[in-house]
Amino acid sequence: MKGFYSVFNPRGEKIADCGIERDAVNLIGMRNRRWDGHYYQFTPLPGDIIDVSNKQITTKEVEYIEVGGQTISIQQLPPK
Repeated sequence: MKGFYSVFNPRGEKIADCGIERDAVNLIGMRNRRWDGHYYQFTPLPGDIIDVSNKQITTKEVEYIEVGGQTISIQQLPPK
């Protein structure tokens, strides 16, 4: 999963953003010699955004569908 690690001091102020967890932990280790309370938080980046507004499948494109582990023809489905 892609994202970044934000390191905070005990007052909740952001110190830095790190690309990998190891760097965040090392930074906490260097900062945490005088007092406890430093922490990091992982923020995932959003995945690819795909526009599906024009990607509708018509019933002519689908001939078979799987229902309950069985593959049946779309003509056998009852109408809505």
